[in-house]
Amino acid sequence: MRANIWTRTLVSAGAVVGLAAGSLATAGTSFAAPAAKPAVRAEVGILAVNNLGLSTTEARYVQCWIQDYWGYTGALDGQLGTNSWKALQRWLKTHWGYNDSIDGIVGPNTIKALQRDLKAHHGYTGAIDGIAGSGTKAAFKDFAADSKQYC
Repeated sequence: MRANIWTRTLVSAGAVVGLAAGSLATAGTSFAAPAAKPAVRAEVGILAVNNLGLSTTEARYVQCWIQDYWGYTGALDGQLGTNSWKALQRWLKTHWGYNDSIDGIVGPNTIKALQRDLKAHHGYTGAIDGIAGSGTKAAFKDFAADSKQYC
């Protein structure tokens, strides 16, 4: 009978020691490193700059022109952002049939109105479809070259 008591005592003591050791080991690894944070935040938004294929130098020429005539007050940085496009939309609304919000978003209605000017003055031969394809971009480069004189 004494052997049974000693056996149970040793087994119980061994189990307690094993559990304690396991708890300490787990506790040690759980504090080893802080929780990982995501490296990239996934956000969806409207593209802030849309040069429609223009280099920054060419886009700066356009900004000089809209500064002189269409109320653009931003930096002449060659980045056609929201404020640049708002000024261009004011011009397009006045002269080229743009009938949407002055919001600075380069959507199909902005492109259609721009294409009307490009067709009349800058060699655009494509459809007035609101798609800024290669023909639209090439004609917009011609528009930018004409705007160089305002810088």
